[in-house]
Amino acid sequence: MRHPGRSDPVRAEPRPDRAGTGTAPAPRDPAPPLSRYRPGIPLRLCPGTGTTGSASVPVPAPRDPPLSRYRPGVPAMPGSRCPALPVLRWLPRYSRSWLPLDVLAGLAVGLTAVPQALAYAELAGLPLQYGLYSSFMGCFVYCFLGTAKDVTLGPTAIMSLLVSSYAFHEPVHAVLLAFLSGCIQLAMGLLHLGFLLDFISCPVIKGFTSAASVTISFNQIKNILGLQGIPRQFFLQVYETLRRIRETRAGDAVLGLSCLAALAGLRAMKSHLPRASPAEPLAVRISYLIVWICATARNALVVLFAGLVAYSFQVMGSQPFRLTGSIPQGLPAFRPPRFSLAAPNGTVPFQSMLQDMGVGLAVVPLMGLLETVAIAKAFASQNGYRIDPNQELLALGVANVLGSFVSSYPITGSFGRTAVNAQSGVCTPAGGLVTGALVLLSLAYFTSLFYYIPKAALAAVIISAVVPVFDAGIFRTLWRVKRLDLVPLCVTFLLCFWEVQYGILAGVLVSGILLLYSLARPPIKVSEGAVLLVQPGSSLHFPAVEHLRDSVCSRALAASPPRSVVLDCCHISSVDYTVVVGLAELLQELRRHGLSLAFCGLKDPVLQVLLSADLEGFQHFPSWEEAERSRGAELGGSRAEPFTSTAQSTGLIQ
Repeated sequence: MRHPGRSDPVRAEPRPDRAGTGTAPAPRDPAPPLSRYRPGIPLRLCPGTGTTGSASVPVPAPRDPPLSRYRPGVPAMPGSRCPALPVLRWLPRYSRSWLPLDVLAGLAVGLTAVPQALAYAELAGLPLQYGLYSSFMGCFVYCFLGTAKDVTLGPTAIMSLLVSSYAFHEPVHAVLLAFLSGCIQLAMGLLHLGFLLDFISCPVIKGFTSAASVTISFNQIKNILGLQGIPRQFFLQVYETLRRIRETRAGDAVLGLSCLAALAGLRAMKSHLPRASPAEPLAVRISYLIVWICATARNALVVLFAGLVAYSFQVMGSQPFRLTGSIPQGLPAFRPPRFSLAAPNGTVPFQSMLQDMGVGLAVVPLMGLLETVAIAKAFASQNGYRIDPNQELLALGVANVLGSFVSSYPITGSFGRTAVNAQSGVCTPAGGLVTGALVLLSLAYFTSLFYYIPKAALAAVIISAVVPVFDAGIFRTLWRVKRLDLVPLCVTFLLCFWEVQYGILAGVLVSGILLLYSLARPPIKVSEGAVLLVQPGSSLHFPAVEHLRDSVCSRALAASPPRSVVLDCCHISSVDYTVVVGLAELLQELRRHGLSLAFCGLKDPVLQVLLSADLEGFQHFPSWEEAERSRGAELGGSRAEPFTSTAQSTGLIQ
């Protein structure tokens, strides 16, 4: 039944494409180059495959399609269903030609992971063996549950910094934090809550990672200079380091700076390494391969060289370096994490441990998820395959839960080791099995060799890994693109020097306030003619209805003479009850002044809500032209002054 004074609802129809052949397909986003994420790392295609890797290693082209062509979540054959376990999606199609590349990639990542694990454990304030304990379980779990062929899980510099803040240099707290973080990540994956990460904006992430890069780098200056007793709080650390700069140990300083220079040189050598053509002589290709291996395993080479130097001095009866010291040999026991802690004055119960961790129970799992998903998306986009974010949450959660049973502290995706994995030509997640096995071998047989590794060399490894994380260009980019986004960036960046959790929470809060302000104050375009045409620039939500009422009433009543209003709702896709109440009050207020309010361009969901509300005096039209003609007829039967006339004035109300 048609209500008096109301036109028929406008039915939404599919929009044809420009050629008129039907509904226009959704445009495909171009894959962003990896240089946007990690400048200076060239990626190449393996010969005969679509996977990313180094073309320096001549291998036969596989006959089977590479994993990068398989898109998780999309059936491989018509009518088939993908297995729920990600490993079953690629294992039945595994080709022997992929094996050399996976083994090579696993070895390259393992040679990077072992020295980094020792360095990151030092950064986390834990005994060094806990870095190795944290480096193998994620490799095994991700091979079975991960959806990205390039990603490697393990300890990272940023996660180690967070662990040092919330575990209080206590291994029991760190292992329990890994278990609880894994449970939270697992629950988020099962409940499909990955969308919560979308509320952490890019400026907040960049502010946190840039501040973490500065904090971590300066935290290692004391090891480069051979200083002891430096506090871990950033500002006190800066003060004490500068005050005691004269106590610098010459041996540690020379070795540390030499290691930094060597790592920087090898990194630059790898980024500028030309591609070896198969037509080149064998000697040239072998030389290229040797240089590539040295540049890729630069962390292991530098640590090995520093260890040999330290051992030589030890044999000669003097030791100018501070050494790592003894590391327990053997694999960790498989046992559940401890839920209480023995203290000199009694036992610290589980509830007290939770209170001590505090906000870390939210910050650690969220930052781990954010880092892993961001890395997986970046490399999946570059290499032409898709990931399942919720499956990534499940993989990370299971890795942290199982890792806590082997004394691991929280782990996440590592950008540096993932880049090494991709450049080494990995074809499937099976490369992680080789990496995990190499870490286990190191724990079982080689920990006695780690005694002579100088702490200055490990500090150089950490600084070399985190310096590229600092993004100085983001400040200039945001100044050029949108200066308002500099506010959460700077708030996060500055407060992270005080406390990491305060910086992240403050950045998220500022970003949320800016988001809510844009919802509460949408742009409103007002065009003046015989009637006022009011067009909100975005959807209407309850914080914005008062702003809309004030804008419409002030412009309609201030005009000479006062004008009726046509509200163009073409950009409004949904309304809530508060908006309906506000529109009803606007109708009444305009009617008290002898004016009317008509609606046009209503979408079906909005129209149904307004019809259900049974607003008094509600009128709607398919378009503003029909609304204009209707108002012109009411004003005397002649056509009203069009909105496009020379008398029109257009304003944008914010």
